[in-house]
Amino acid sequence: MRGFYIGRFQPFHNGHRNMVEQIAEDVDELVLGIGSADDSHSVRNPFTAGERIMMITKSLVDSDLVTYAVPIEDLDRNSVWVSHVRSMSPHFDVAYSNNPLVIQLFREADFEVRQSPMFNREVLEGTEVRERMINDGDWESLVPEAVVEVVEEINGIERIQMVSGSDSNGG
Repeated sequence: MRGFYIGRFQPFHNGHRNMVEQIAEDVDELVLGIGSADDSHSVRNPFTAGERIMMITKSLVDSDLVTYAVPIEDLDRNSVWVSHVRSMSPHFDVAYSNNPLVIQLFREADFEVRQSPMFNREVLEGTEVRERMINDGDWESLVPEAVVEVVEEINGIERIQMVSGSDSNGG
């Protein structure tokens, strides 16, 4: 059985990794849809789809679960969104999401949707990670080590601080 889990993964953090580990108990393979793949270099979406694929692939390299990271560009017409996702993704049998709109859209398209408990959601969410990056806080403890390495490789902290208009070094 193959599952589908979509997220923006801006960046891929420990909550996402925990969700993948939980989904792995149910499926043989998992498609990770990289949402908003066409957006980057902004505070909300600082990383490119390719950078997010690197984060995910390196973070899950030791996992026994076969995963496919697939970029999914935004589409501003919700009524055809599931068809758009299916056109960009390998076939999947079940969708995983906790997002009410995503759940509704998949259900209307006759997909089984499974929800998973959130992991430490008050801290493990992208907005918190990005805020800590902007403000030179401890973001590293919230993400897999592989994500830290990718962010360092691409000078991601400098990028998010620049696009946020912040220079935490006093400027």
